[in-house]
Amino acid sequence: MKQTILILIFTLTTISYCNAQKIEMEKVFGGYKYSQNGNQMTMKDLVKTMEANQQAFDFIKKAQSNNTLASIFGGAGGFLVGWPIGTAIAGGDANWNLAGIGAGLIAIGIPFSTKANKNTKQAVQLYNSSLNATSFYEFKPVFKLIANGNGLGLSMNF
Repeated sequence: MKQTILILIFTLTTISYCNAQKIEMEKVFGGYKYSQNGNQMTMKDLVKTMEANQQAFDFIKKAQSNNTLASIFGGAGGFLVGWPIGTAIAGGDANWNLAGIGAGLIAIGIPFSTKANKNTKQAVQLYNSSLNATSFYEFKPVFKLIANGNGLGLSMNF
């Protein structure tokens, strides 16, 4: 009997400390910064972490696609804006048409970046809510003392 009670107490204590860790979001300029256990997470880390949760995984894959497109348009646009500015600073004849095209590419990339942030935020919220549903804190057993013709017993219902 004592062994059973000790095993039960040990099991409940272990379960309470073995919960999966939530992904934390922090608002920064231009989006969010994601971390788990104090370690910053990249998009690749987020995708790998959310593979087990299909709904969150679908959102994070959409976010990854949008993030890739935003990076392509933003990078190309930044280059096309920076080249004429660098030429002008160096004293050369700058082609401002390139800067205009670059600004247009940056403007195209902004909605992709916004959509990526929204999808990532939604994926993280889904992932964290699925952790709450299965965590020990939602597990609320009810203990009852049972007495019958065979003796006394402890019942745990959940």
